[in-house]
Amino acid sequence: MDIMELNKKIEQESAFVDAITSEISKVIVGQKTMVRRLIMGLLANGHILLEGVPGLAKTQAITALAKSIDAKFSRIQFTPDLLPADITGTMIYSPKDETFSVKKGPIFSNFVLADEINRAPAKVQSALLEAMQERQVTIGETTFKLEEPFLVLATQNPIEQEGTYPLPEAQMDRFMMKVVISYPTKEEEKEILRSHIMPSQQGISPVISPKDILHAREVVKEVYIDGKIENYIADIVFATRFPQDYNLNDLKPFIAYGASPRATINLALASRALAFIKRRGYVIPEDVREVCMDVLRHRVGLTYEAEAENIKAEDLVTEIVNKIEVP
Repeated sequence: MDIMELNKKIEQESAFVDAITSEISKVIVGQKTMVRRLIMGLLANGHILLEGVPGLAKTQAITALAKSIDAKFSRIQFTPDLLPADITGTMIYSPKDETFSVKKGPIFSNFVLADEINRAPAKVQSALLEAMQERQVTIGETTFKLEEPFLVLATQNPIEQEGTYPLPEAQMDRFMMKVVISYPTKEEEKEILRSHIMPSQQGISPVISPKDILHAREVVKEVYIDGKIENYIADIVFATRFPQDYNLNDLKPFIAYGASPRATINLALASRALAFIKRRGYVIPEDVREVCMDVLRHRVGLTYEAEAENIKAEDLVTEIVNKIEVP
């Protein structure tokens, strides 16, 4: 299939993106980047972590996305006393039959909202690992496959440190993107104010089925990535590991460890999903640059020197993206 035909096909297949965006905009004002990243996660089969101060509609956006798709949705409020069995489920003994039966937990949904994920200890967070990576859950001696599409959409609050637990690096790496949410603009804030003074009666209606999502994912896989773009993605990731090879010697003291191969895979997947959303049949360097920060910010480890000098992972990623030659 040539690029012209592919463009035409993707223009037709991606029409539902506008329908989902339109439904979400009934309850969410602004936050276009957040909504776009959620849809990208849906198309690229990648879990999303949203970080932002309270009140920025993180939970509401995820709930709205789930409602716009005719699929199973569950919300888990993470707390310090949560147990792994509260997420995955457990074996229950029946005295009547003298047998054990499986009671499935809320993880058995298409969309799982892990609200304030950093409020639970590592043991509970690790209960998500198998589900996020293998798309399966083991209860007792039985392993259950999770229904597709399966997506973990997590939120965390960066300012409240009391009673919170930082996510283990292994779990952070399993999130395709970490999206940092900022405050709305003044105009958007006024619109939010008006919408609450005169509440709308509009409800969110499902506009697409899980089957359509799985079909769209197959179409996203057809989006063309040129060899030069592949090299560009590899260069960006390798620059986080070996900055000295890319004339970035000044960054070396600040990087404890670079991005994993999952970063390379997710940069390509996210770039493809973005091209699809923009109704294009091929990836351009701007797509890679746009998703770079969200894919890499949680995968670059900082040294004590970086923390002492108040250097953030975002600063390092910006420096790398600006330095690597664009094809």
